[in-house]
Amino acid sequence: MQPSVVIIDYGMGNLHSAHKALEKMADGQKSVGISSDPEVIRQAERVVLPGVGAIRDCMAEMAHTGLIPVIRECLNNKPFLGICVGFQALMQMSEENGGIDCLGHFQGQVNYFGEHLTNAQGERLKVPHMGWSQVFAKQAEHPLWQGIAPGERFYFVHSYYVQMQQAQQVLATCDYGPVCLHAAAAQDNVAAVQFHPEKSANAGLKLLQNFLFWKP
Repeated sequence: MQPSVVIIDYGMGNLHSAHKALEKMADGQKSVGISSDPEVIRQAERVVLPGVGAIRDCMAEMAHTGLIPVIRECLNNKPFLGICVGFQALMQMSEENGGIDCLGHFQGQVNYFGEHLTNAQGERLKVPHMGWSQVFAKQAEHPLWQGIAPGERFYFVHSYYVQMQQAQQVLATCDYGPVCLHAAAAQDNVAAVQFHPEKSANAGLKLLQNFLFWKP
């Protein structure tokens, strides 16, 4: 059966926990599947692009599997959610691995936190940024953010962070020491988050539910 929601399987991503969380929030109203088949992805009502690990490997696998054309197609014509490195892949480039060109859907780039990140007290901060951090909506009225409290905590695991060029596309931010990272972005039918909603308890599940029924 053709699933209405497809998690794109290009060999890199937290597929099964994302699948389980989306299925839970779909509550039988939508079918959720995982696929690497371009036709299955193309026919889906909405798609999710996950990602873990190094951006070089993610972009290489997207190219190797031949999925970049269908990913670009979906970015243009249906509700689309990028998660973690799936968000970073939507930017123009990343500093990781000496500089990697990405899909370029959003203007902006992905930067490294640095080796000597400190807080206001001069205390060393760990990189990767890992654990629960507060996220603050810049567009609290956006459909994806409905029912999520101001300053809600979400779960992060990353050493590189997104900086969007277009302020109006920033959906939410998160402060890690001196860095104000863009934790979520949205424009038209495309949204993306740096945190892992599938690991972010009730707030993350609510965001996934909002995505499942989002009508951009």
